Amino acid sequence: MRRFLLLTLSLLCLLQPLQAQRRDSVYTASERFKWQKTVAPAVLLGAGAAGTLSPWYRTNINENIRDRAIEMRQYYSGGRELSFDNYLQYAPFAGYAAGMLIGGGEHGIWEQALAVGTSVIFTAIISGSMKELCGVLRPNGVNRQSFPSGHTGTVFLGAELVRLEFGPWWGLAAYSAAFVTAFMRIYNNWHWTTDLMAGAAIGIFCANAGYWLLPWERKLFKLDAKSAGSPQASVTPYLAPTPVGSSYGMSLALRF
Repeated sequence: MRRFLLLTLSLLCLLQPLQAQRRDSVYTASERFKWQKTVAPAVLLGAGAAGTLSPWYRTNINENIRDRAIEMRQYYSGGRELSFDNYLQYAPFAGYAAGMLIGGGEHGIWEQALAVGTSVIFTAIISGSMKELCGVLRPNGVNRQSFPSGHTGTVFLGAELVRLEFGPWWGLAAYSAAFVTAFMRIYNNWHWTTDLMAGAAIGIFCANAGYWLLPWERKLFKLDAKSAGSPQASVTPYLAPTPVGSSYGMSLALRF
């Protein structure tokens, strides 16, 4: 049985090499700026801002949904807050990191790191500045940093990064985590619907901006095909006799 498992693992390692797909052209599709990519973030941000400023929307939509969420929380969790969204917001980033380690995606590991780092910085600056400038009171009354939703911005940033780098199927899973996180921000009475719209807009836009700037950063940091590539990895199972039986395991080698 042990020999069968080791043989299976060896075949899997051979059939799925841990090597990134290299691009055939200077720019990938995710790096090309197109104004159409700004439409969804602009619409979401505009709707969120308009709803925040509209007395009718605040009363008939925001407050009405807040009241329904309070009733739902009382029914399903006895009024207790379910705080797993504090961790779920980082799930897309965990998926992105996993993709980096197995060598997937359009870019090498250093290019991926630059795209993520740039977009995270942009999101933090924009979201933090807007929270301070807008001063919208949270539905639970804790403070005036409700607009936009930081959790929603973070999780939609991660989801869009995953979609851009690893394709629609990975993106679908990441966006599922994003929508659940956004829903839980209302369920836990920390945000209005308008906060979620703005947070999602910022996250999606900043993810794309991180890739739009990648050609410039590639030149700035002098990343060529060799230095931008993903690390090469090899996994070698082994089975060896010993005086008291058999010894088995795996060895992992990484080359950056």
